[in-house]
Amino acid sequence: MKSITINGSQRESVGKKATKALRNAGQIPCVLYGGDKPVHFFAAELAFSKLVYTPNVHTVVIALENGQSYEAIMQDIQFHPVTDKILHIDFYQLFPDKEITMDIPVHIIGTSKGVLNGGVLRKNQRKLRVKALPANLPDFIEADITSLKIGSKLYITALENEAYKFLHPDNTVVCQVSRSRASIAEFEEELEEAAAEEAAEEVAEGAEATTSETQE
Repeated sequence: MKSITINGSQRESVGKKATKALRNAGQIPCVLYGGDKPVHFFAAELAFSKLVYTPNVHTVVIALENGQSYEAIMQDIQFHPVTDKILHIDFYQLFPDKEITMDIPVHIIGTSKGVLNGGVLRKNQRKLRVKALPANLPDFIEADITSLKIGSKLYITALENEAYKFLHPDNTVVCQVSRSRASIAEFEEELEEAAAEEAAEEVAEGAEATTSETQE
């Protein structure tokens, strides 16, 4: 998984006044959990743009001015309810031998046969939760839809990988190809026409039988 570096400074004070002063100066207060004790630090708001405002996921290297460095993932983020500015971010420290859980985006690849025939691709899961060692975390999970016909579903079991484990039931549908409204309407019309033709044939057969009986 790709990683980005956040250059920050350890916080001397964690009180409300100090936190407010940091935000007024364009700095974001943060906390790193998962180690022996929480690490309080801050960094410029612009430093988080590639981490927060993207559909992709990354691990983070937190490099502090005192020379300490930590590998982590973003665990939680708080935004201002009106301005949507970042107020606070929590990180979780990573260790090479300790598995971590993350939501990984799904990338659709291939061209579905069902879509080519007028079906509609429905993405049931845009992200999947996986558990793995940090070195085995993927940037994204590929879902090949080439073989999907109209009415077919791609289950999570088709995406299994030895490097990580999915934290979803085996019957989880990742995506599926459904009939479009137009094709449904056309199908219903075909059924109605077939029923009408069948009814007409039954009436015709009944008339022929009546005529035969009269002639006899």
